[in-house]
Amino acid sequence: MNSQIVLGLRVAAAIFGLVCLGQLLRLISRAEVVVAGTHVPLWASAVAVVISGAMSFWLWKLSDRTNR
Repeated sequence: MNSQIVLGLRVAAAIFGLVCLGQLLRLISRAEVVVAGTHVPLWASAVAVVISGAMSFWLWKLSDRTNR
């Protein structure tokens, strides 16, 4: 398939992977996040780790499948 599509999928997978790592770092360090005066709970980062990690894995696998 088109190499630009494969590159785009891999870049998106890398970005989702970085988001996953950032949220995981927040969970490990227990950093507080305040948005407009409201504290964001840690469970929101756990959900973000699962979703962004799954998206990263799925996009990488999809780019590998389209590369054949």
